Amino acid sequence: MPKKQPVYNNESISSLKGAERVRKRPGVIFGSDGIEGCEHAVFEILSNAIDEAREGYGDRVSVTLFKDGSIEVEDFGRGIPVDYNKKEERYNWELLFCEMYAGGKYDAAASNYEYSLGLNGLGLCATQYASRWMKADVYRDGLHYHLDFERGENIGGLQKEPTRSKRTGTVIRWLPDREVFTDIDIPVEYFKDVMKRQAVVNAGVLFQLHDQSTPGGETTEFRYENGIADYVAELAGEDALTPVISRSSEAECRDRDDRPEYKVKMGAAFCFSNKRQVLEYYHNSSWLEHGGSPERAVKTAFVSQIDAYLKNKGLYKKGESKITFADVQDCLIYVSSSFSTVTSYENQTKKAITNRGIAQVMTEFLKHTLEVYFIENPDEAQKLCSQVLVNKQSREHAEKTRLSIKKTLTSQIDIANRVAKFVDCRTKDLTRRELYIVEGDSAMGAVKTSRDSEFQAIMPIRGKILNCLKSDYSRIFKSDVITDLVKVLGCGVELDGKVKNDFAAFSMDNLRWSKVIICTDADVDGYQIRTLVLTMLYRLVPTLINEGYVYIAESPLYEIESRGKTYFAYTEPEKADILSRIGQDKYTIQRSKGLGENEAEMMWLTTMNPETRRLIKVLPEEAQRTAEVFDLLLGDNLAGRKEHIATHGYEYLDDLDVS
Repeated sequence: MPKKQPVYNNESISSLKGAERVRKRPGVIFGSDGIEGCEHAVFEILSNAIDEAREGYGDRVSVTLFKDGSIEVEDFGRGIPVDYNKKEERYNWELLFCEMYAGGKYDAAASNYEYSLGLNGLGLCATQYASRWMKADVYRDGLHYHLDFERGENIGGLQKEPTRSKRTGTVIRWLPDREVFTDIDIPVEYFKDVMKRQAVVNAGVLFQLHDQSTPGGETTEFRYENGIADYVAELAGEDALTPVISRSSEAECRDRDDRPEYKVKMGAAFCFSNKRQVLEYYHNSSWLEHGGSPERAVKTAFVSQIDAYLKNKGLYKKGESKITFADVQDCLIYVSSSFSTVTSYENQTKKAITNRGIAQVMTEFLKHTLEVYFIENPDEAQKLCSQVLVNKQSREHAEKTRLSIKKTLTSQIDIANRVAKFVDCRTKDLTRRELYIVEGDSAMGAVKTSRDSEFQAIMPIRGKILNCLKSDYSRIFKSDVITDLVKVLGCGVELDGKVKNDFAAFSMDNLRWSKVIICTDADVDGYQIRTLVLTMLYRLVPTLINEGYVYIAESPLYEIESRGKTYFAYTEPEKADILSRIGQDKYTIQRSKGLGENEAEMMWLTTMNPETRRLIKVLPEEAQRTAEVFDLLLGDNLAGRKEHIATHGYEYLDDLDVS
């Protein structure tokens, strides 16, 4: 029956409503439906508590982890207004917990939060919608308010009662829902990391983490009385090149000429060190993992001022290139914390900001800070700028060494093009290039006429290759066949460093091929050459086998012709199957010719065409077994080889190519 086609008409369009907007598409709000999204939901609730503390309402934020996987965030601020809102003609708890884009942070003029981390009015509602359950307790105006939610739905409305307690604040406890997130088991390290970072950028606020999810109930506290300055001093230790410099400023800016001005508050703490290198940016308390505007400001300001100092002091050599930020970063510990009344995040996860105005005012702030610092501290300026210049020279020396090595390796690749009778392919795309190792000149002729010269190269083996298991390295590297093949591979050899040879140390980065294909006749001589090539690869470049780059091209044993069609059988069972399918029809059958006797069309069809050929990958799990067999059949254990032939030789009588 034909497949029923789905109906697509006006009634096919629908919209998500209420909790479905988050529960069915959590990645849109939280950036992921996995553990990262679940962590971001925690940060949204934590952000609201931080906003209160930063505005001066309470000096403590507490997070508790429970055995059932639920999380509680408690602040000691003013308490969320959850009672009836005459202006909106609705209860505030409905707006805050059940409406997207609702909150007290939109009207900049009337906002209770001049610099807010939880800006978009999504966090509380979205986290509630993404929870198996949520409980909220609010203390304000001498009242205790309580709310319960289950999977986005309120249970029991708003409950309130008078309380004699003078405390104020908000307690939110919730259990992330496994139906929303694929993983809700947030590691305790995440909480420690995020709370430490918040302590860094919220000077004087105490952050407490109570871990009741494991026996012992460990409590961890974070507090930096002087914020980022204390943090940089902690990072630098006692042996930094310079003391910690901490500066702050405020400014007004705009992101575009036709946009209104907004306020920016900036703080930066830094020092120079040969031991550690740290760059961290925070905005409205959020760690900007991907930087954005503050990162651009740091790069521009530090390079500009240090470059100017080096020029003014004549520390550059004639014709020498200027420093880069990499040279500065190599000895810089820098932490900035900025706030703005208007913020443009790259997305809801708040890992980078894009404000053009912030980048501009922070650049000027940092330039001025460095200019004054250099004037007031000439000895420190000399020390740190000289270190940056040393970093530059070290980087340039490393780059010259890298280019020299690259040139050497490139010359080795060029040598491969001069290997006798090696035929390269045209493409330089390493993901497509294939090397066929074939036996003899006649086979090479057949392969050469049938290959796709765009991506298939040919390396002929002239005569019997040396048995690499029975030979020492000095003899191996006197073999032209082996050394030519190593040159063509391009990746060097894997040997003890004490073994002297003319090849570079092994590096997969220099391998010139996506596949190394051994292509020999399907007879005793062909099998022996194949085994010897595998032995060579196993001893000199075993990683190629372990990483799955080595293949065997399987050649057909028989050609069967019947009624104008040609069939190829690669095994005896395949031959029997083909004959059974031919039935009573007349046919001719013969052993497949050697590679050198094949016509180009047949060679392409059976051995070269990626769509029809048969390649056997030499699997890495076979490496140990391969080594044992190689040692037994080709090594020095003569007694073991005789015993193996006596025990198993009869199994291979049918494969002998004798008449």
